Amino acid sequence: MTTNTFDFIGGDKGQWKVISINTVCGLPIETVQYLDILPHLTNTGNKGVWTLTGFTSNVRYAEKDEREKLIAVQSDLGRPLATYAALIPIRKTESWWTMAQDERRKIFEAKSHHTETGLKYLPAIARRLYHCRDIGQPFDFLTWFEYAPEDSVKFEELVKSLRETEEWKYVDREMDIRLIKS
Repeated sequence: MTTNTFDFIGGDKGQWKVISINTVCGLPIETVQYLDILPHLTNTGNKGVWTLTGFTSNVRYAEKDEREKLIAVQSDLGRPLATYAALIPIRKTESWWTMAQDERRKIFEAKSHHTETGLKYLPAIARRLYHCRDIGQPFDFLTWFEYAPEDSVKFEELVKSLRETEEWKYVDREMDIRLIKS
């Protein structure tokens, strides 16, 4: 059985060693040494200090041509050379969620150029978005990125570019968790 729901477990063991945890805005999250990513409700005995759960879904804001461009150049997760990672949980404001879908799309792409910005850094940086808002989690999204150490500067450019957009004015809680494959 394939699952699309995953637990990101912060604790004292895991596949990824935590290098840093920075609070960008909002409430902090407890410091941990490792992060494990497992299919939801996998019984491994790793309870951790905290667990964030998210599920993969269809691409919601990209139009057909944008989606095709993304699919054509994006890399899969788990590449052997991609030993660096970042988990960036994000929560958006209620004013974001009270907007209609077309209003959010306008800010997301027409004003912030989210997809266009991301395309500049593919395939060097692999990414996956996990949705959490609809399942009662403290964040709306868990954004997961993997990249090779030599692509660290590119990753910093990507994150900086996105945080400077109009879309990020609607973020009221964001963590930046950097990791290395253990």
